[in-house]
Amino acid sequence: MPYPLKRLLAFPLVMFGVSVFVFIAIRLVPGDAITAMLGTESGLLTPAQREALTAYFGLDQNIFVQFWRWLSGVVQGDFGISTTYGQPVLRVIFDHFSLTLELAVLSMLLSLVIGLPAGIYAATHKDRPGDLAVRVVAMLGQSTPGFVVGLLLIFSLSVFFGVLPQMGSFVPFWQDPLGNLSQMILPALTLGTAFAAAVIRVSRSAMLDILSEDYVRTARSKGLSRRRVIWRHALPNALIPLVTLSGVEFGYLLGGAVLVEQIFALPGLGRVVLDAIQQRDYALVQGTILFIAFNFMVVNLLVDLAYAALDPRIRFETK
Repeated sequence: MPYPLKRLLAFPLVMFGVSVFVFIAIRLVPGDAITAMLGTESGLLTPAQREALTAYFGLDQNIFVQFWRWLSGVVQGDFGISTTYGQPVLRVIFDHFSLTLELAVLSMLLSLVIGLPAGIYAATHKDRPGDLAVRVVAMLGQSTPGFVVGLLLIFSLSVFFGVLPQMGSFVPFWQDPLGNLSQMILPALTLGTAFAAAVIRVSRSAMLDILSEDYVRTARSKGLSRRRVIWRHALPNALIPLVTLSGVEFGYLLGGAVLVEQIFALPGLGRVVLDAIQQRDYALVQGTILFIAFNFMVVNLLVDLAYAALDPRIRFETK
């Protein structure tokens, strides 16, 4: 059986496991769903009104019945209605996912554009001052918390220099591309800093290993230029661990970077999940986590398939 088909067949089992986990986990959060939904106004409810609301949202049923009703709807494409937004869960997810996807893509691009050349430079200048400087920068990037980077960027580029806007109403890319990018660049830099540092360290380590291989020395002995040896022969194999790192990181970013979205007041998927948990919006939390898990599995499948494209020696089992 082809490897991609095997992975696709595992998707339903993984999704079922995630659905069971998130269904139980959200109900373990302390607090009452009706109280969280209505806030202080919940104290004005009569026992009959509270009982009617509990029955309306199906909270009067035992947990097995609630799970079966929700899972049956999911199989049919109905993830329920969000009590926070008063809209279908899938509509809420898709309305906010575009921002998170854009933020993830920008963060990845910035990280790779900065980290990959820096890692290659450090590997090809091993133990020189340039290599030491790159390693120090990478160490600082990985050890600095994201919220600190975000606050420093806001203060330096927005408050002190006034180059970029701080926060405000989010402008979609298709309405105002320049305005959108000016709002997204700081969050993307914040998210991309730690990942760029990781890219530097992984690409440097991989390149050092590849440059010591026999086929690289053979290519040099044939008189090929140093640039051709690095970019044509060494880099493709050095990219394999970087692809793994990028796949995991991109899956994480698609889940929504809650802290960064909070700092920059971006209405992304991370803030949606956080608000839904605080409001005990069971349907929205469950639907969003399932959506994130599905994206993560798709990204990992694409990463596995990218291995064979980068290294022809890798072949998946087809029997």
